[in-house]
Amino acid sequence: MSSDPWGRVDETGTVYVRTSDGEQVVGSWQAGTPEEALAYFERKYEGLVVEIGLLEKRVRTTDLSAKDAQTAIDHLRTQVDEHHAVGDLDALRVRLDKLVTTVESRREERKAAKAKQTDEARAAKDALVVEAEQLAQSDQWRSAGERLRALVDIWKGLPRLDRKSDDELWHRFSHARSAFSKRRKAHFASLDAQREDARKVKERLVAEAESLSKSTDWGPTAARYRELMADWKAAGRAQRESEDDLWNRFRCAQDVFFAARSEVFAERDAEQIENLKLKEELADEAEKLVPITDLKAARAAFRSLNERWEAIGHVPRDARPKVEGRMHSVERAIQEAEEGEWRRTNPEARARAAGLTGQLQAAVDKLREQIDAARAAGNNAKADKLSRELEGRQALLDQALKGLEEFGG
Repeated sequence: MSSDPWGRVDETGTVYVRTSDGEQVVGSWQAGTPEEALAYFERKYEGLVVEIGLLEKRVRTTDLSAKDAQTAIDHLRTQVDEHHAVGDLDALRVRLDKLVTTVESRREERKAAKAKQTDEARAAKDALVVEAEQLAQSDQWRSAGERLRALVDIWKGLPRLDRKSDDELWHRFSHARSAFSKRRKAHFASLDAQREDARKVKERLVAEAESLSKSTDWGPTAARYRELMADWKAAGRAQRESEDDLWNRFRCAQDVFFAARSEVFAERDAEQIENLKLKEELADEAEKLVPITDLKAARAAFRSLNERWEAIGHVPRDARPKVEGRMHSVERAIQEAEEGEWRRTNPEARARAAGLTGQLQAAVDKLREQIDAARAAGNNAKADKLSRELEGRQALLDQALKGLEEFGG
């Protein structure tokens, strides 16, 4: 007779396995030694261990359905219960029992996850419907239309709900899109009618503008053109194919009139053009004073140039800002030089700067002495802390010294 902790073979070749319910017959072995019999049935036990381990891994790491998992568990349990293996069969039953619990837990988790997914899908579709119903009232035809199309794509990507809920939400969603489409069509139909009205109005404006293009009654005609332009803007846009052609005709008529008027006014403007040349020459002279090296001389020279400037008459209106700006730039440079001179010669400000510099220098010197003392005493932590403080004081001192230099040292 041969045996091991989990089984034995008797004199007749019958193989037994030990369980919590006592010994159970595994089978009969007549083909070899008792040791070979036990080894054979122990290998069958190891095979069951491997199969159970693989099933545990599948349950843990894959989306194996609860139904398929339970079928596999039942199959393995049958093999264990039939006692055709030698080993700790009770331990295998415990593992299978735990696996049943795990599968049931996974079933509940999936059920809860599906319920959560359904709730999230319902909330998402509710939100889409609400947004669609808001967009249905929008007048932003292009952006709202694009957003509604995007909402359809989002809807298609969401899971379906129960048929009743899904149909009700889709009905509201579809109704909102239809309402928007209907309003948009009505809007553009109205817009087409308005553009046709605008075309008729602009045809009349163009006809009048063309009839005035040869007028030599400069003042009243120019005023009338301004009125026609105001009427043009108030009329709104015509259809695209008509708008550009009408505008070109309207502008051409104006150009003919104003070109003729400009030619007549050219002689009148000649004096202002000559004045502009004279003022530009004065501006050239003034700009030569910059940068300011002799404030007193620059001030006197600019005063003389300004007197000559005032004696010259008007220049063309469109040129006035540029040429006057050149003179103002020189005037500002002189003012800045005067302010700088005042700062340099102001004894009170200089004294304040010198006093601050002295205080900062004393603080820096004191900190350096304290750092040296701390290093000598072996207190490096204190020395490092004082060094960081020294950096800040030194930066302030450097800035103060730079400011003092502006006062001439």
